[in-house]
Amino acid sequence: MKGICIQGGVKNANERVYPVDEIETAVKSLNEQVKGGYSVLGEVDHPDDLKINLDRVSHMITEMWMDGPNGHGKLKILPTPMGQLVKTMLESGVKLGVSSRGSGNVSENSGQVSDFEIITVDIVSQPSAPNAYPTAIYEGLMNMKYGHKVLEMAKEAGGDSKLQRYLKSEVTRLIKDLKI
Repeated sequence: MKGICIQGGVKNANERVYPVDEIETAVKSLNEQVKGGYSVLGEVDHPDDLKINLDRVSHMITEMWMDGPNGHGKLKILPTPMGQLVKTMLESGVKLGVSSRGSGNVSENSGQVSDFEIITVDIVSQPSAPNAYPTAIYEGLMNMKYGHKVLEMAKEAGGDSKLQRYLKSEVTRLIKDLKI
């Protein structure tokens, strides 16, 4: 999945406003963790605390960056029970959102968040940020011209190991080139 993970400067459904500079700092910190070899894991739905529950992990964050006032990210769905649940929903056309989970201070008067730190980004059915519905790369591939044909070719590759290697390299290149 790839897209907006947190929106800056707008009031979200939780009545909070994340200033852009707070998001920039938090995104930079999280990206340094990823680049340093730390696995940033996320869950299906938000738990009641900041602890990552391994039995609920569905994905890992592979990258985050800023694009305008928003923090964007790439999430890799893992082959865990919860990851399989997410994969099945995405393949069935369910529109899933994401929501950042972190710590910080919230002003009682304005809802402004300060000293914000992103712990992870969780997959949710209804995100608090209005546009935090990342695109599934699978969905992007299927919506591309010849996307279904590529899938059929992959199925037909069956036991031909040479064809499988070629197809794998070409599909990997295609996914990297997707502009979603």
